[in-house]
Amino acid sequence: MDDKTAKPDLSGQCGQVQCSESVTPTDLSFEELRNKFDTSATHALVRREIASKPSTHGSATRQVVSGKIFKKCKSATFQIDGATYTIVASPPGGAGAPREEAPRPPPLPTPRNGTPPKQGALTIVRRSSSRSKTESCSTPTDEQLDQLDLETEHLPAVDTPDACDKAALRLRYLLRQLNRGEISAETLQKNLQYAAKVLEAVYIDETKRLADEDDELSEVQPDAVPPEVREWLASTFTRQLATAKRKSDEKPKFRSVAHAIRAGIFVDRIYRRVTSTALMQFPQDVVRVLKTLDEWSFDVFTLHEAANGQPVKYLGYELLNRYGMIHKFKVPPTILENFLGRIEEGYCRFHNPYHNNLHAADVAQTVHYMLCQTGLMNWLSDLEIFATLVAAVVHDYEHTGTTNNFHVMSGSDTALLYNDRAVLENHHISAAFRLMREEEYNILQNLSRDEFREFRTLVIDMVLATDMSFHFQQLKNMRSLLSLAEPTIDKSKATSLVLHCCDISHPAKRWDLHHRWTMSLLDEFFLQGDKERDLGLPFSPLCDRNNTLVAESQIGFIEFIVEPSMGVCADMLECILGPLHSGNKSGTNAATEPTIDENSGAESVNKFKIRKPWITCLSDNKKIWKEQATKDAEARANQEQEENIEVQPPPEE
Repeated sequence: MDDKTAKPDLSGQCGQVQCSESVTPTDLSFEELRNKFDTSATHALVRREIASKPSTHGSATRQVVSGKIFKKCKSATFQIDGATYTIVASPPGGAGAPREEAPRPPPLPTPRNGTPPKQGALTIVRRSSSRSKTESCSTPTDEQLDQLDLETEHLPAVDTPDACDKAALRLRYLLRQLNRGEISAETLQKNLQYAAKVLEAVYIDETKRLADEDDELSEVQPDAVPPEVREWLASTFTRQLATAKRKSDEKPKFRSVAHAIRAGIFVDRIYRRVTSTALMQFPQDVVRVLKTLDEWSFDVFTLHEAANGQPVKYLGYELLNRYGMIHKFKVPPTILENFLGRIEEGYCRFHNPYHNNLHAADVAQTVHYMLCQTGLMNWLSDLEIFATLVAAVVHDYEHTGTTNNFHVMSGSDTALLYNDRAVLENHHISAAFRLMREEEYNILQNLSRDEFREFRTLVIDMVLATDMSFHFQQLKNMRSLLSLAEPTIDKSKATSLVLHCCDISHPAKRWDLHHRWTMSLLDEFFLQGDKERDLGLPFSPLCDRNNTLVAESQIGFIEFIVEPSMGVCADMLECILGPLHSGNKSGTNAATEPTIDENSGAESVNKFKIRKPWITCLSDNKKIWKEQATKDAEARANQEQEENIEVQPPPEE
């Protein structure tokens, strides 16, 4: 090797500094280079104090700052906390100079001869020592695990290097104890929360490290050195401080995003295990049913039986956990369980045949399908997804089993409170938010003020849009918007239409499910009709149990309400998600399908289409209802004929 090249020694002990002599007499010494970067009077005082009291500082820091052993070095290598650093000095204009000039203090005073001094460059390179790598990769023995204390009161801070080792050791111990079934839920939760926080801190630091991709070698890991040394190294030799804090309006770079996603998925898995194992026990029958949660015709009746009459509790918890809302918005799992339990009680308060906890769970699952299987979740923010799921769960909270028109005509207290406008929908929202004001049910307790305002506005808009009196105006507005050359769709309007369509979607499900829902709804209508008769009020449509044409009513409901609604909703989703899909043509999307050009018959790969399983279900159900309507009409005709024969007078003799 050329003796002009400095070869760092990575095998030295902590605090040792290796120097390489340069044969070029004109090379600047490290002391001269350091003085060019650090000339303030304050720093000079600090250097003298460190030199005079070397015992109060780490050896590596003392030797670097004091400058006593650096003599004409082109590079210096030292170790701190198991990491190796090499400082390389380059002469002015040399090949080793950084691509961009590092931040420097004010220039030195001009010498007497008027010639400004030439300045070189310093580059810091960080490498992990072979010793530390070997130690970090070693698997702890059973003896080490047996001696581990799981108390969390005296653990190191999550943003320190020692925290990673502690967290890794604890995770291995927890896995072993879980397999043995010898660990309490409280201990498991505390230790997994600590490990999750450590992972978050590591990923944040890694993201900051990768923020400056143009100069990856000019970096100092934030937690690898003492704070004072870190600040001096970073401010003097790197551009890290200028690039670590990215402006809010600047898009994150790909590698930072990739690391964030990777770490986020890992942390989410840990939190899911905490909530499902330590706090919320799911019965095996519920777990089995929830495996079909992504299907369009999900059988919520089977879930109701498996969940012992608590479908909202388990389905709501699963959805919020699956989308990462529990972790993202720091929802205490116990508070969430309490909240869902009270919501379920509110749905069962009036013992409604249709508007009950089964209906709430069914709508929430259908909303999940729209979010997940169409790709809509990729267009929404986390807070918007959170609001959409909660709105689906509470959209009919404390429903009375009667219509808005019944409340208005009967002059109920609720109608008086809300001035006959969206009576039930206003009550659902108000009652749900009043519940969340109580500490033991407040799933929003860790939202910021701005997040809470946005969340509340979204939920109000979505639940109010389930009022059927707004149905035709809602569809008309969306059709008009989609007819524009470049439509811009408001997220609140989009999620409102999705929730409204999910609320009336049972005719678009499999026949056995749809028929069961229809019978339950008619039972509820007939009960309202009985109340109207007792109050002397006229029957509301479909509420007279003696004069309701069931099949014909469902055919009309499908043709004039459900089919147009699902059609507009599908057009809206394709308009929204088309640009997102076109930007990711290389990927596959299970929710999309090729379209057929009606003119040429060829497949069009340019136009984005979502899968629409409801089309087949609507067609099949309508066909069955039409067959039933024909049979009912024949039965009524035969009955009328028999009645006419009975009332005819006998022939005269």
